[in-house]
Amino acid sequence: MNFAAVSFRTAAVATIALAAASVAQAQLTIPFGFTNSNSTQTFTDDNLASFDLVNLTVSAAGNTTATGPVVVGESSGTQNSKSFAFPITKIVIGSKLNIASGSAVGSALKFDRLDVDTGLASGFTLANFTIDYDKKLVLADVTPKGGVVALQQPIYLFNVATPLALKYKFPLTVTGNELLDQLMLSPSAKTLFKTALQLPEFAEPALDFEFGTLKQDISTTLRKTAISTKPYVAK
Repeated sequence: MNFAAVSFRTAAVATIALAAASVAQAQLTIPFGFTNSNSTQTFTDDNLASFDLVNLTVSAAGNTTATGPVVVGESSGTQNSKSFAFPITKIVIGSKLNIASGSAVGSALKFDRLDVDTGLASGFTLANFTIDYDKKLVLADVTPKGGVVALQQPIYLFNVATPLALKYKFPLTVTGNELLDQLMLSPSAKTLFKTALQLPEFAEPALDFEFGTLKQDISTTLRKTAISTKPYVAK
């Protein structure tokens, strides 16, 4: 048994319990990287078809895991996973005892496109995701291929379909589930897709599609394999 991890888990659960039992005066940051808690994005079939139309592939980097199924495109034959899981590394409890934000530091998605007509490769990386519940935005570090990183840029707007409700079970178990839907690209994210991927004009309407869902599964059970909580840096 990893007694250090158990101690961290005990401290995290105790912090949650303390926050729930009292009126918080400041935000509380709770580490969750050692727990089996994940955020999973599932793209729509329309997303995958539009990716394939412009020969765009999305791949996991850092702590991210492709959870499939893999869909083979009919236009370019691209192979893209329908969903990706990001380990949740921390949550922040706000002054009103709400979940103010949740982060998946160390996770990343790479978007790569090869223009078959010109042979030019383009792309960008999204990394170190944060869900800001107050502003209803998903943020990420953005690094265009060959460019400079821009920290915590707005990527998606979202709707809370199923609010996160944490359940406590004595003495050390906390679980919870949440579903965010209607993920829509922010104006700056649309510009990112257009410029960093050098999208043809006919592909731009697909940027107005919903970009699937984000499902958060919270658990204080311990991870079998430790993960890094260091920010992912695109290469």
